[in-house]
Amino acid sequence: MSLSMNRNRVWAFVAGSVMSIAQPVAAQTPKQPSYSGIYPHLAMYNNEGECGTGAVVPWAGKLWAITYGPHLPFGSSDKLYEIGTDLKQTVRPESIGGTPANRMIHRESNQLFIGPYAIDGKGEVRTIPYKGKPGMDMPGRHTGNARHLTDPAGKILYGTMEEGFYEVDVKTLTPKMLYEDGNIDRDKETDKTTYQTKGLLPGTHGKGFYSGQGVAVYSNNGEPGRKAEIQFDIESGSLSEWDGKNWKVVRRNQFVEVTGPGGIYGNRNPATDPIWATGWDHKSVLVGVRDHGKWSFYRLPKASHAYDGAHGWNTEWPRIRDVGTTQQPDYLMTMHGMFWKFPGQFNSLNSAGIRPRTAYLKVIGDFTRWNERLVFGCDDSAQREFLNKRKAKGGIEGPGQSNSNLWFTPLNLPDQLGPNSAEGSVWLNEAVKAGQTSEPFLFAGWAHRSVWLRNESDKETGFVFEVDKKGNGDWSVLKTVKVGPNMALNADFSNTESGEWVRVRPDHATRATVHFTYTSDDRRAGTPDAIFKGLSNARSVASHGGLLYGLGENRRVLGMAAADFSGAKPGEVGYYELDRDMKLNRQQDASMHSFIKTKFAIPKQVVTVDASSVLVVDDKGRRWRLPLGNEAFTGLTNQASLRICREVATERDLFNCHGTFYELPAENADGYAKIRPVSSHNLRIHDYASYRGLLVMTGIDPKAMQNSGHIIVSADKKAAVWAGAIDDLWKLGKPTGHGGPWKDTQVQAGTHSDPYLIGFYDKKNLKLSHNAKETVTFTLEADPVGNGPWMAYKTFTVKPGQTVSFPFPQNFSARWVRFKTDKACKATTWLDYE
Repeated sequence: MSLSMNRNRVWAFVAGSVMSIAQPVAAQTPKQPSYSGIYPHLAMYNNEGECGTGAVVPWAGKLWAITYGPHLPFGSSDKLYEIGTDLKQTVRPESIGGTPANRMIHRESNQLFIGPYAIDGKGEVRTIPYKGKPGMDMPGRHTGNARHLTDPAGKILYGTMEEGFYEVDVKTLTPKMLYEDGNIDRDKETDKTTYQTKGLLPGTHGKGFYSGQGVAVYSNNGEPGRKAEIQFDIESGSLSEWDGKNWKVVRRNQFVEVTGPGGIYGNRNPATDPIWATGWDHKSVLVGVRDHGKWSFYRLPKASHAYDGAHGWNTEWPRIRDVGTTQQPDYLMTMHGMFWKFPGQFNSLNSAGIRPRTAYLKVIGDFTRWNERLVFGCDDSAQREFLNKRKAKGGIEGPGQSNSNLWFTPLNLPDQLGPNSAEGSVWLNEAVKAGQTSEPFLFAGWAHRSVWLRNESDKETGFVFEVDKKGNGDWSVLKTVKVGPNMALNADFSNTESGEWVRVRPDHATRATVHFTYTSDDRRAGTPDAIFKGLSNARSVASHGGLLYGLGENRRVLGMAAADFSGAKPGEVGYYELDRDMKLNRQQDASMHSFIKTKFAIPKQVVTVDASSVLVVDDKGRRWRLPLGNEAFTGLTNQASLRICREVATERDLFNCHGTFYELPAENADGYAKIRPVSSHNLRIHDYASYRGLLVMTGIDPKAMQNSGHIIVSADKKAAVWAGAIDDLWKLGKPTGHGGPWKDTQVQAGTHSDPYLIGFYDKKNLKLSHNAKETVTFTLEADPVGNGPWMAYKTFTVKPGQTVSFPFPQNFSARWVRFKTDKACKATTWLDYE
């Protein structure tokens, strides 16, 4: 993310000399507990508004990691970390912080360049200062490294987020400025860093940097200005290339990763190896490849929209990295909440092999393979929370101090998390010429596929679908789907219709929407995994809860205002702290206890539970309805006994409503319109928060008040918490629920119901009834996108006294549904999700 924003607070940095070499400070003890692959003792803190992991790289027998603050081009309290095979963490004294996410291994000099640091094969660190002697410093938010175009053995290129570019001598570390960074030093009176637009390239918020084929390629994923902070679908970002003399804008979209088969080392055959780029727009994910002197672009569906936002702040640094071995490369791609298999041979003449793996919730800045595990560097807990405010959270504070952690997982974890359901458009309510061909959209990798088509012309239009069966650019007609004038329909693709890529063209000029929805069977169990044993049941009379807050001022503990829900009213237990060793102990701190109870009180009436569903009115006044779970949640929700919404991964919220956890994007990424159910449960979870990279929850069954598995109990046996990873939530079980927008509701003819969530649920069944004395026609409309357009899907004729049932076909997939009737009546539209 690393915002293009300034912080109104005092800051400090330590500028090291270019040739400085220092000895490491005292290390932390290695024997520590872990929860779902997260070691609390490895948590990384800073004193900034955010603490993300910019890079994590194995080198010189150790694992190296850097953190970043939000907008700190001249240094910060962030550190360079060295981690041994025994998981002993060392904070390197050469640390000067900043907002770095660059990393490259330079083979010829045998050095790892990571942030402003160069680390040799013995683990000795040299630092290039952000600010110091003119000509010897390198200010800017370092976002990428690339091999030099003419002297790759002797020099390395640096790119910054504000279009600063440098070449650095790998021996002396002397930088030469090629293009000046846009940041101007802090004003002494206002304590603000200002940004001066250079006009070099469109957009703002640079991300990726890589070289090959005689050019250096630079990506940019944001747009400046207030409009970009509010709207997610405006023009934003760019992909550009530099030939050593001149810049050329390749494409005006948001782009992030730029790499190639050589990955962190740079391409071995720079003249011929492809260069890859990933990006997106409001319609779908983009993948670009540069080979044979040109760029080719492809589209993929999105699993999550929490990464959207025209400002570009919500993405961190998506990557394509080889996590295989020298003998067997294995490229893993992270993009829009999905792990993807990426083919190492990908190019414009051999584009086969991109496949979805599973969905994830963590916010990942970098990852690598180390000691036969995957290690993910995350962005877990930002003190500032930036633009991610909404009334469902009440006036809740962010954590007292930003922190993040590493996540150690099995090599096959990318195949073990959430369902890979995804959707995306090639055209979304836009003018299309007759015979105009869309960009290729991924077609392979899902069990169930369909497409939503909308034709807004006054003529019947045939949409001709073509497939590239082998990914070699050989296209053949698959089928033609005819859509009547000013009409829409949903068409399925059978399992026999195969190909790597699909594209479409209309036979008449029209304003069209072509939106693909892909799902796979959700094979999760209906019961929670054993790791959740000990959490209270929703119907439990007794439960040990508590409000949570990660303390600031370098105390680095999680505060808890513990409560006992065994009586008619919650009973106050006391104030506790969870330390880095995951010991929960009572403390005498009345002021902090009072602060947590006041500032982190669960807000009342942020949603409305009625007989049919949960009604949410968002901050823009839009109305949304969500399914009901166990009826016990109604009373608990109305009593404000359960936390409903909180940020536990930077700039996106975890929404826990009536027995279902949802991923909720920030409002500037379209918020509730793009909400995604993760899992359903019958647990009385009182509060939840991020701490040292962990998801910590309260609401423990009194019978489970002993340390076991993921349950941590205080020494006095009066307070307890559950600790794990946010992605453990997939193991609660697949999303289920019941309800609808209407239940015996008086409706008027032609008036639409509120939108009701249907996306990401597995087995879906609809029942329709009414109280009229004559036949009523119900029209079901679907919104596959989330923010329109609505499309008529099916009409149902319901006779008096009749209940019509409709099981949705497996291939049906949309995000929202709504209903209307042709007559005034009391109507029920009831959906069951299993």
